[in-house]
Amino acid sequence: MIILASKSGSRQQMLRQAGVAFEAVPADIDERALENRLDHGAPGPTAQALADAKALTVSDNHPGRLVLGSDSLVTVGPRRFDKPVSRENAVEHLKYFSGQVMELHSAATLARDGKIEWQHRDVARLYWRELSDAFIGEYLEAEWPAVGYCVGVFRIEGPGVQLFEKVEGDFFTVLGMPLLPVLGALRAQRELVE
Repeated sequence: MIILASKSGSRQQMLRQAGVAFEAVPADIDERALENRLDHGAPGPTAQALADAKALTVSDNHPGRLVLGSDSLVTVGPRRFDKPVSRENAVEHLKYFSGQVMELHSAATLARDGKIEWQHRDVARLYWRELSDAFIGEYLEAEWPAVGYCVGVFRIEGPGVQLFEKVEGDFFTVLGMPLLPVLGALRAQRELVE
């Protein structure tokens, strides 16, 4: 059984639905402080560094266990976005995203005994349709507070799919973890049956 170094419901659900036995042990790291130390570098490498830090932190406290860390970062143009801090902040995010192209960078790391054994990152592009104020209001009325826990203010597996004209990239990357490469790595580690 692996350890998932995350409290993300989406990542837990992906593993559960894929039939992966896991124990969730959230990593105790200050993600914003790590991003600041990285000087807000390129989003892909930053997502990878965050996934690495989560996996390594948890693996240090669980000798011999394989630990999966994962992280996602969202950018629209030059701006990086975190989860909204309030419903009003979610409205601001959605208005900014309207008609734009969002890049969702998702990374995963496997670590054991404080050493990285595998890494992977991916990017998906989401093309937002133009959103009216009325639509934003109705959308948040139906989806808040659930989307308050989501970077990008959407759950693509639900009504959030209505926000987009087109999506380029892997569906699981959009959900927050490059699942198919993770499954391949778990098979290579003999954590899953071939």
